[in-house]
Amino acid sequence: MQEQSEIVQNEATMAQDPYLDKTDAIYAKVQEALDMVRPYLQSDGGDAELIGIRADKSVDLRLVGACGSCPMSTMTLRAGVEQAIKRAVPEVTRVEAIA
Repeated sequence: MQEQSEIVQNEATMAQDPYLDKTDAIYAKVQEALDMVRPYLQSDGGDAELIGIRADKSVDLRLVGACGSCPMSTMTLRAGVEQAIKRAVPEVTRVEAIA
């Protein structure tokens, strides 16, 4: 019975914080990759913030500045940011922009 209680408690904790711990090694790799594309985003008045990395290795970002309202932001995300991150960190499954 105690084992089942621990499982329920772990599931509740995961529901509250769906992201891996920020000390996980993948965070540093993703941040490094993001730092490589950041100058290109900033040159157009935008930027991207790393929100978190989920257990399935999907990355959540927030596009800010000009990138947040740009009609081409989806293309920038997929063809630029996501590809750069996936090249540098092959275990990443996808990159999503959240509001």
